[in-house]
Amino acid sequence: MSQQLPKFFHDAFHPGLPRLGPGDDASTEKAIDLVLAAGLRPRSSSPAGLKILDLGCGNGTQTIQLARHLDGTILAVDNYQPYLDELQRRAQAQGVSEKIRVRLADMDDLDFEEGSFDLIWSEGALFCMGFSHGLAVCHRLLKPGGMLAVSELCWLRPDPPAECREYLTGVYPAIADLTANLAAMRDCGYEILGHFSLPESSWWTPLYRPLEARLQTLREKWPPDPPRLEIIEAVQTEIEVYRRFSKYYGYVFYVLQRG
Repeated sequence: MSQQLPKFFHDAFHPGLPRLGPGDDASTEKAIDLVLAAGLRPRSSSPAGLKILDLGCGNGTQTIQLARHLDGTILAVDNYQPYLDELQRRAQAQGVSEKIRVRLADMDDLDFEEGSFDLIWSEGALFCMGFSHGLAVCHRLLKPGGMLAVSELCWLRPDPPAECREYLTGVYPAIADLTANLAAMRDCGYEILGHFSLPESSWWTPLYRPLEARLQTLREKWPPDPPRLEIIEAVQTEIEVYRRFSKYYGYVFYVLQRG
């Protein structure tokens, strides 16, 4: 099941932030290009185009890119309604709202039939189900030959300093290296079509710099009670660890095809 979010999490990770996790439009488009280069096509019985599922869509920055670049309909799923409201607002502003439907749901509690989707997209969210379990869920929901595009936290080097390793394994015990993640994907029945690391700029420009400004606003707004301060300091620590150790870990974007 999805990991329970700490109290006040959504106050820090506000729907109005550019993004809610590492990523940028260029990386989303690069993954879309890999999908298109692999020849993804809608099933012959679907005149409406591709059936796409965006799992853990958040406020929908990547959902908008999918709608702009792919022909089909997108179901965007998240378990926090204000994120879905912001997605719909952005889709309307970008003129792509007719291609996007939203659903308030836990991403691990979906009732779709096997083989329901041509493409599943999940930027930085599949870990909420447990990465290996999430891969299996997506495999079941994809049609044969369908594709999965997913980004996941990954060790980029085998020699992180002890402080870095202790922090990362504390907040995300399942973190693995590229070799282990690729093996898990193959074991789940996927062919690996391509993968690439997200640039450091995709952490700072759309996420951490706006998030730091948000934290400062909350420091000034919130009364100094421990639960709220704990959230602020936890997020600030995450940012500081990345600032110091970014060459040792990052997000890798994978494009996979169900066998």
